[in-house]
Amino acid sequence: MTNKLPAAPKNHEHFMRIALEQAKEAFVQGEVPIGAVIVLNGKVIAKGKNSPITKRDPTAHAEIIALKKAGAKLKNYRLNDAVLYATIEPCPMCAGACVWARVSQIVYGATDVKAGACGTLMNVAANKKLNHRIKVTGGVLAKECAQLMQDFFKSKRK
Repeated sequence: MTNKLPAAPKNHEHFMRIALEQAKEAFVQGEVPIGAVIVLNGKVIAKGKNSPITKRDPTAHAEIIALKKAGAKLKNYRLNDAVLYATIEPCPMCAGACVWARVSQIVYGATDVKAGACGTLMNVAANKKLNHRIKVTGGVLAKECAQLMQDFFKSKRK
């Protein structure tokens, strides 16, 4: 179900750059640099950046924060037709939350070989045993997204 594109459509790149800005903010705060954006009808309705350390909350992943903000904004826990952009492939928790929220598509930057749940390690987003499946597009600005993660962990090792 994962669709690796050689060149991402311009709108995917535009929204991924917004997610990258969130990831850069997380980096500055000492958090693992992951950012997320939720788009509905071509407009950003919510943003999130990784914050489990600063919030002392293991569920404070960028995607979860963005989903919560989007739900509050729409006054609905269902995010039908929404697209979630994440700089790194969502983990099982975040992919599962997207399924429960009925997100229509996940677009991510770099794959996550240790926890990717949109086709790399497992595929929660397309699991036929669940009552909703999500279209997945990976590899949008993958090099930039991966480089930010590499820079972060390199800075931690110094």
